[in-house]
Amino acid sequence: MLVYPILKSSNPGAAMTNLLFIAIGGAAGALLRYGVSGFVHSYANGVFPWGTLVVNLSGCLVIGFLWQMFENLSFSPHMRSFMFVGILGAYTTFSTYGLETFNLLREKEITYMLLNFLGSNVLGLGMVFLGFITARLLFSIGR
Repeated sequence: MLVYPILKSSNPGAAMTNLLFIAIGGAAGALLRYGVSGFVHSYANGVFPWGTLVVNLSGCLVIGFLWQMFENLSFSPHMRSFMFVGILGAYTTFSTYGLETFNLLREKEITYMLLNFLGSNVLGLGMVFLGFITARLLFSIGR
């Protein structure tokens, strides 16, 4: 778990401050994603989603670097929320998936690691397909 315990705080002010940090980081991460993806797309040709790939991979690199840094240096819970949930959460949730899968592997939780890997990839793709088909069926009924 990345930073959620502060939301269970008995201090409502701390929880609200944390939510503010997440919101500000989220806005920054969304703008960063838009900028990086657009920049890459302006130089890439073809149908392959290079911008998304660059965002996902750079997010994984940054979250791995920051996770190690935050394990060894002292940062406030608000700063953790700002960086991990806010900026990186809006920039790419793929980085969180990568970090959590890596941590399961690092903790030798191989079954859970495989479950997360296969569930996120296979079931995730299946859910996109299911959502697509459901919308197609719903919107074709009214035609």
